[in-house]
Amino acid sequence: MENLFIKKMPLYYETDESQLILGDSFNILTKMESETVDMIFADPPYFLSNGGITCQGGKMISVNKGSWDKLSKDGTGIEEKHKFNRKWIKLCKRVLKSDGTIWISGTLHNIYSIGMALEQEEFKIINNITWQKTNPPPNLACRCFTHSTETILWAKKNEKKVHYFFDYQRMKEMNNGKQMKDVWSGSLTKPSEKTEGKHPTQKPEYLLERIVMAATKEGQVILDPFCGSGTTGVVAERLGRKFIGIDISEEYLQISKRRLEKLKDE
Repeated sequence: MENLFIKKMPLYYETDESQLILGDSFNILTKMESETVDMIFADPPYFLSNGGITCQGGKMISVNKGSWDKLSKDGTGIEEKHKFNRKWIKLCKRVLKSDGTIWISGTLHNIYSIGMALEQEEFKIINNITWQKTNPPPNLACRCFTHSTETILWAKKNEKKVHYFFDYQRMKEMNNGKQMKDVWSGSLTKPSEKTEGKHPTQKPEYLLERIVMAATKEGQVILDPFCGSGTTGVVAERLGRKFIGIDISEEYLQISKRRLEKLKDE
């Protein structure tokens, strides 16, 4: 796969279809050539790690996911979160082609900041997708409704004369001949997709399959700046797209690497 960097950088893993890069997305995105990717899917930190508990597999566990998911405790958390979101979105805009689109997933903890950051960086939001989880973990505190949805914002550069790609007909066919709506229902990630290792916010493959098929053509390049366990890359490669994944954690890139290698044997 052609190297998309201005300066040669060591790649953690590379095939003809995929590249994995270990490092801080803020640094790496600045070294990429401008307007080189067709679509971006981002699952950024939700900033959920606040010392609370949740339920997983019938057991109470900590919600803390890692230092990358924490905000400051000095009262600057909100500003810090928004500054973070606006910075990475601005960097992504530079590497996204003029007719490309960006998809960003989140929960109430970060999605409102992301929506504002997109508008501040002059993106136009196309859709607000609601992913309804059919088997969410129960609410242990019993003081509010069960959290069972996530939001995925789909946006394009705010350039009126440029047309983005949307495979409307394919989405309609996938929805039994009817227009597909912006509420998508499905289960959490299956255990069979976690055999190479677990990631705390791993997305199910069916979700990325729909996004990739809706917004890209075969051979196009997809970037994931927080690629985690590599679901975006697995789906992209399986569907004949090119993939660039960045993550600051070598542990998670190891999972991505194993999943991409396993894909070769399928």
